[in-house]
Amino acid sequence: MRLFEAASAKDACIDLAESRQNCYVVKLKIMLDRKQLLSSHFTLEEMTKTNFKTEDNNEPPLEAILNMIDLCDNWLEPLRERYNRQYVLAPDEDYETSKDVEPLVINQGFRSYQVMLAMEQAGLKPSRTSNHMTGCAVDIRCMGVEHAVHLMDTVIRIADQKKQDFDELFLEKRGSVYWIHFAVRPKDNRRKISFFMN
Repeated sequence: MRLFEAASAKDACIDLAESRQNCYVVKLKIMLDRKQLLSSHFTLEEMTKTNFKTEDNNEPPLEAILNMIDLCDNWLEPLRERYNRQYVLAPDEDYETSKDVEPLVINQGFRSYQVMLAMEQAGLKPSRTSNHMTGCAVDIRCMGVEHAVHLMDTVIRIADQKKQDFDELFLEKRGSVYWIHFAVRPKDNRRKISFFMN
């Protein structure tokens, strides 16, 4: 059985969540369709990719998938559009049809407990309470400090306009590689902003 036979990942997850709420307790192995879109431009595959091979294949639970849908739909899509309109496209260019639109490149999204353990074994120091482990966080690749600052500024403006807080917005760096760690929880967001968190 594939989880995402519905029109969208969101519909499939809602159907599954409603089934759980109605006490349909059935244990079965669900094969995720990793190519399924979580929003207009972000797939489950890019939100669950990892360099670490684990027995669980970094497979997210339902709650994490719902968190990733919210993150992609309500934050990453507006970030992608607003960033491109402000910094990439000419004023008369159409966002929907332009070939110049720059994608947001996701380095990491969801991280399972097994992936976190594999990272520790590799000498890395992932947080055991990371928002990545609930599908609430994403690391976005940046082409340098200026690109990162533009993205961070755009996130803050989106949050202010929506009157909604995010949980974490960090500019991080390892060697010459920059990325933004961005997280939004279903509740209790802290609006933590920091530069060079490593």
